[in-house]
Amino acid sequence: MNPTLRNILAVAAGILIGSMVNMGIIMSSGFIIPPPTDVDVTTMEGLKASMHLFTPKHFIMPFLAHALGTLVGALVTAKIAVTYRIETALIIGVFFLIGGVANTYMLPSPTWFTILDILGAYIPMAWLGGRMGIKTRGNF
Repeated sequence: MNPTLRNILAVAAGILIGSMVNMGIIMSSGFIIPPPTDVDVTTMEGLKASMHLFTPKHFIMPFLAHALGTLVGALVTAKIAVTYRIETALIIGVFFLIGGVANTYMLPSPTWFTILDILGAYIPMAWLGGRMGIKTRGNF
């Protein structure tokens, strides 16, 4: 297969699988750390209206979703890509970072969480996932 085409498919696969990991964690987070009582977490409006009721423990799962979604997406990308494996993994980080920044504007969160999320969950995890993908690379 053409290396450029394979790299493009690697990025697409990383975005898809990383997004699935992210959503899986977000969807199950309410079972692991229940939201405050009488909070509607099924809608953006419900989340906005009740964000002040959330404590630091309620931000663990969103951070893990962002970090692990990016990590897994970058890992998959680096394993599939033929060339520029770190660079393609970092594309995943930038993609998820843009989503994280957009999410910050749509759903305001505490400043400490925004800083931690933006600085720790995306680019560092993409780099780590890329390194892991290169180290454990097998042929797909």
